[in-house]
Amino acid sequence: MINRQLLQPESIVVIGGSNNTHKPGGAVVRNLISGGYKGTLRIVNPKEDEVQGVKVFHDVKEIPPTELAILVVAAKYCPDYVEMLARDKEVRAFIIISAGFGEETKAGAALEQRILDTCERYDAALIGPNCIGLLTAWHHSVFTKPIPQLNPRGVDFISGSGATAVFILESAVIKGLQFNSVWSIGNGKQIGIEDVLQYMDENFDPEMDSKVKLLYIENIANPDKLLFHASSLIKKGCRIAAIKAGSSESGSRAASSHTGAIASSDSAVEALFRKAGIVRCFSREELTTVGCIFTLPPLTGKNFAIVTHAGGPGVMLTDALSKGGLQVPPLSGPVADELKAQLFPGASTANPIDILATGTPEHLGIAIDYCENKFDNIDAIMVIFGTPGLVQLYEAYDVLHKKILECKKPVFPILPSLHTAGPEVEEFLKKGHVNFSDEVTLATALTQIMRTPRPASTEIELFGVDVPRIREIISGINDNGYISPDKVHDLLSCAGIPMVPEMVSDNKDELIAFAQKVGYPVVAKVVGPVHKSDVGGVALNVRTDKHLALEFDRMIQIPDATAVMVQKMIKGTELFIGAKYEPRFGHIVLCGLGGIFVEVLKDVSSGLAPLSYDEAFSMIHSLRGYKIIKGTRGQAGINEKRYAEIIVRLSTLLRFATEIKEMDINPLLADEKNVIAVDARILVEK
Repeated sequence: MINRQLLQPESIVVIGGSNNTHKPGGAVVRNLISGGYKGTLRIVNPKEDEVQGVKVFHDVKEIPPTELAILVVAAKYCPDYVEMLARDKEVRAFIIISAGFGEETKAGAALEQRILDTCERYDAALIGPNCIGLLTAWHHSVFTKPIPQLNPRGVDFISGSGATAVFILESAVIKGLQFNSVWSIGNGKQIGIEDVLQYMDENFDPEMDSKVKLLYIENIANPDKLLFHASSLIKKGCRIAAIKAGSSESGSRAASSHTGAIASSDSAVEALFRKAGIVRCFSREELTTVGCIFTLPPLTGKNFAIVTHAGGPGVMLTDALSKGGLQVPPLSGPVADELKAQLFPGASTANPIDILATGTPEHLGIAIDYCENKFDNIDAIMVIFGTPGLVQLYEAYDVLHKKILECKKPVFPILPSLHTAGPEVEEFLKKGHVNFSDEVTLATALTQIMRTPRPASTEIELFGVDVPRIREIISGINDNGYISPDKVHDLLSCAGIPMVPEMVSDNKDELIAFAQKVGYPVVAKVVGPVHKSDVGGVALNVRTDKHLALEFDRMIQIPDATAVMVQKMIKGTELFIGAKYEPRFGHIVLCGLGGIFVEVLKDVSSGLAPLSYDEAFSMIHSLRGYKIIKGTRGQAGINEKRYAEIIVRLSTLLRFATEIKEMDINPLLADEKNVIAVDARILVEK
């Protein structure tokens, strides 16, 4: 629970505050005082009479009633302090800096549980333990540095790790990113990242509150809560970016026996973020860069102009933007010639607009004006301006400052000379701007933002899906394991997913009659072994009755074979759809190109069932091999709409059949007209 006493306490007591600002107890007192806390500050320390100008209480029993307590003492003492403060001193909010709890030992976990039980009993809020504290405009209850510049329109930052929060703040401060609040939840015993988002969502004031949230997450304890409140905040006008760390161990489970198990915790996170509309980041630099981008006017298109006086960075930025699917369109014609005439000889206006190393601040302003007012095919402006150390840049950065305020199009300042022009950059940031010192990191962050869809619709697509029949089939399955081909066929049919004509039988004559009916060529596959191709259980392009009879006789002798499947042989681009049930998340649906693209390259994208059509299209478009789906080198593309429809239908099937733990359809064969499932496996566990 998050209450007033935590956010706006009229009084604070620091248990363990000291004069040694090189230790947490002294540092948190220093930050509270220097942060201008206007309430009553009390300190408990049995060995000091005065701490940093504040009179000290030698025993916690001596203090008057207080609203918020910050504990910076050994873990073993914390439960008793919390009990006494809540019971006798009316403390209703606790920030426990101390470590040595559940993150270390079982005994520590027991101490942590005692603290939580006490807080729940007295309706008290608890941040931590094992955290750096809480930083707001009301009180700086952290023991670390840096203390970023606070601004009501700055970023709300929530971190599951205290040390990482410090490093992210370091990365942000040098970019000029301002903050509204910093939450370090530590072990998150009572208040986790999801709870902070819930509070921000339920109490959101569009006129007063920050509209940018940055998250560093080590554990998603409640995916549904995170999804609901992140989506809700984004729909209210907020923008959210997050790092989810610690997925590599779970990702190792991806090396499973079949393609449906490629889904891992990392895939679950990817799917959850896609559904919520959260921009996923993978480093501190990327997260803070995205945060800086969020402070600029929103992009309305993908066309960028680059204004630079250094050719190389302009080329690298162009490459990075193009790689991410963004455009640096050529500029030509009378307007470009007009601009070129106002620059020094040798300048280029082709885009990047290179005003040369000798270009003046006036030239910089002219180039920006042309991008803002005269080049209609430009949506945003990137300005690369540093120094080789020969001149000062105050005048140039003053021009840039004025143009940023004047322009309706977003202007991205890329000021790389942090050392040589440090004072000039610092002066520029003090005016309320941000700086992207590395152009490639900026392009990478922009790509992530542009690829992130809006929050998905919560409605389930039910049209054409026979839910009662799905439940009837699932209820009739008694044994755990891979279900029979006929039941696979029935389930896919209930979902409206077309399958190639097939027959499964242990009778050779029946199969030959079926092949004659559907027409040769056909495919024969052994039924029983999981890995058909590994045991020689697949025969393609079977064209005669005699050939089919020979393949039947051979396959029925394969160990564990129970029957043979015969399918009409069709051609097309191989696609893949898979799914895996992840505890707490639900079904993760994966799609991609089939064959080696799944097994070797693992070019798949993921979504969280149930899926909307927008989500399905976003998944398809995010594939590295999307050009093959779209059509390339004279080869026709596939029916993308039909592929998306099958993905959505499969996700609805899974939503009403949670007993399905793994499945894959590989391949689906697709052409410009249709998409048909050829082979599918479904693992059921009840």
